[in-house]
Amino acid sequence: MTRLDSTVSETNLLSRHVRAGKVYRREDLLAYSASLDRELQRLVASGEFRKLAQGLYYKPKKNVFGEVPPDEKDLLAAFLRDKNFLSFNPSVYNSLRLGTTQLYNKTVVYNHKRHGQFKLGNRTYDFRVKHRFPKPVQVTPEFLLVDMLNNLSDLAEDETEILGHAQRKLASFDQKLLKKMLSEYGSAATRRRVGGWLEQPGVASLMAEHD
Repeated sequence: MTRLDSTVSETNLLSRHVRAGKVYRREDLLAYSASLDRELQRLVASGEFRKLAQGLYYKPKKNVFGEVPPDEKDLLAAFLRDKNFLSFNPSVYNSLRLGTTQLYNKTVVYNHKRHGQFKLGNRTYDFRVKHRFPKPVQVTPEFLLVDMLNNLSDLAEDETEILGHAQRKLASFDQKLLKKMLSEYGSAATRRRVGGWLEQPGVASLMAEHD
């Protein structure tokens, strides 16, 4: 077998074992080529693979409209080497109807491993290390309220106005769940602020009615 034949054989082997639409780390592919970096470089140059970040690759999947971007959950899990994370756009706070109106072009990722802004493919993600955060299916309005208050200074909003809305509408949230979210995920400042609101006689009576 010539050197060219060997190179083609390795490239074909690697290509055959990589499924279209899936994200891979370099170490996931080591078993399929004795000269992996050279083969990856060749596949990226040919357009068969996309390099999303250092050591992170994607074999594009195509439909009638063209190339399909990688699934975000798969992309983040591969980057973090961990499926335990919570990703969201801060615009989700608008669903609380507490006066926030801004639309944000970014994705925040709570996780246990990486902190900082990283570009993956064509998008930049804001990774934040958190000791605790709920699973995506466990995200409730009560968690979003606590998380919004935790991050209020980072939002392009009128803080005084948002705090006023939050205090006035506090009774509309599930009392037990709010206290649980506050205890588990609230910053010290958020716990003090909401704790003070809850102790006010008018709010306490309304909360009791909604309990």
